[in-house]
Amino acid sequence: MRGFGFSEHGGYDRLGYVEIPEPEPGPEEVRVRVRAAAFNRLDRFTLEGIPGVPVELPHVLGSDGSGTVDRLGSQVTDLAVGAKVLLNPALWDGTCEACQVGREALCRNFRIVGEHTQGTATSFAIVPRRNVHPLPERFTFADGAAVPLVFQTAWRALKTIGEVAPGDRVAIIGAGGGVPTAAVQVAKLLGARVAVASRSIEKAERTRALGADEALAFDEDHPLDRVLWAWSEKKGVDVILDSVGAPTFARSVRALARAGRLVVIGATGGAAVELDVRTLFWRQASIRGSTMANAAEFDEVLGHLAHGRLKPVVDSVTGFDLAAQAFRRFDAPDLFGKVVVSVSEP
Repeated sequence: MRGFGFSEHGGYDRLGYVEIPEPEPGPEEVRVRVRAAAFNRLDRFTLEGIPGVPVELPHVLGSDGSGTVDRLGSQVTDLAVGAKVLLNPALWDGTCEACQVGREALCRNFRIVGEHTQGTATSFAIVPRRNVHPLPERFTFADGAAVPLVFQTAWRALKTIGEVAPGDRVAIIGAGGGVPTAAVQVAKLLGARVAVASRSIEKAERTRALGADEALAFDEDHPLDRVLWAWSEKKGVDVILDSVGAPTFARSVRALARAGRLVVIGATGGAAVELDVRTLFWRQASIRGSTMANAAEFDEVLGHLAHGRLKPVVDSVTGFDLAAQAFRRFDAPDLFGKVVVSVSEP
């Protein structure tokens, strides 16, 4: 079976098409014929090699996918072959203490499709039955591939971990990626006043169409903390969502309000950070980490998507034969939303 990925870790020069065995579903699994797959920055880290995370080689990339049910495991009786579905890329064991109380994101054996397992950028994907969800009627396959990872990440980070409440000031660091474009919508749905801060004012301005109240630009002459402090009328920001890491972390902390929350969901710019803890205890602020979502959180955010209260943001849809070109789209200065690849025709 042909897939897009790599046979050894490295840079873009290692990307290509690989052959892996066609998978068969286990008793409680479903095989989905993938019609659309989406890339995330996680795929870049997987390509480069994540310390402590071994992968099967050759390896197929892609955490997000949508398509049609192709084959059912022997114990799956509530799905029809041919049904249009999207996949939740979060994998948990269902048996640990966290899973038993509905806190699957804290599972000791938590994994992600495409990082710890073979990904979705191929003909067929195998996932547990619980990871298969109906494709909302209003969605195309590209829409379905654009939502799972980024919307569950934004939902848990802001609603559960960040505890965003109506009237809170929320700042999203970054503008064009999949999570920021989802997070703007989630924060507005939760009743927040939202600012998007980016090094590109053009991309920040584009988030106004998603509901952002303010578009802010920061650079060396206009540091992030000063920009956010001015926007918050010198009161500080209640919740800051930061996926950049080292370049923005310290200034994000400085921009927090009293009892403010900095929610960290990634470190695309570097993982080693410096922190003046005096800001934390004096303002009684906190730093919180968030990854993916629980099953109930995924269901909740998918419900909002299905009813049109949130919407997929697709940057581009590319044919499977141009998957390498699509993958490089992450480096484009005008990237805005999810990068989707059409894997197979209906």
